[in-house]
Amino acid sequence: MLSTSKLELQSFEIISSIKISESKIVHKSPTLHPLARFVTEAAAALLFKISVEEIYKITCLRYVVHVHGKGVSRFVSYADFPPILSVNLPTALDFYFWHKRWKKKPAQEFWQKFYTYQLKTTLSLEKLFQWHNLINLLKTLFSQTVLENLRETYTEQKTLILSSSLARNKK
Repeated sequence: MLSTSKLELQSFEIISSIKISESKIVHKSPTLHPLARFVTEAAAALLFKISVEEIYKITCLRYVVHVHGKGVSRFVSYADFPPILSVNLPTALDFYFWHKRWKKKPAQEFWQKFYTYQLKTTLSLEKLFQWHNLINLLKTLFSQTVLENLRETYTEQKTLILSSSLARNKK
């Protein structure tokens, strides 16, 4: 059994290894946009091809989002940010905003890149299935080609997770 001081030292080492950072997302409008729940630092970083660390601040205004980072200072639509798992599922109003935005500028290419990244970096079958269900919910927004690519990525990742879990069980 470890002495109290060793336990305290181990706890301190574990706690000090956890990186907690302050959110870079600031809401400046008294009225929260319905799509604001999908604004994430990771999506903004992927959108502008920079790392999350290179984002200085994301300001959510009434109708647009301002992303300020290394070499980037741009206004983007809330509708450019894809839905994520950790918030409420998309509503009919959300679909209205996306269809309205995509008439002017399709976001399919970025959304495909975002969801491909999410699928490829998911390490559990449960989380992978949740992403798959979310993509299926959004299927009316994607072309058939994009859907096929995302389904192929899902299948590849599922196979990879299953094979790595089988390999671990054999040991």
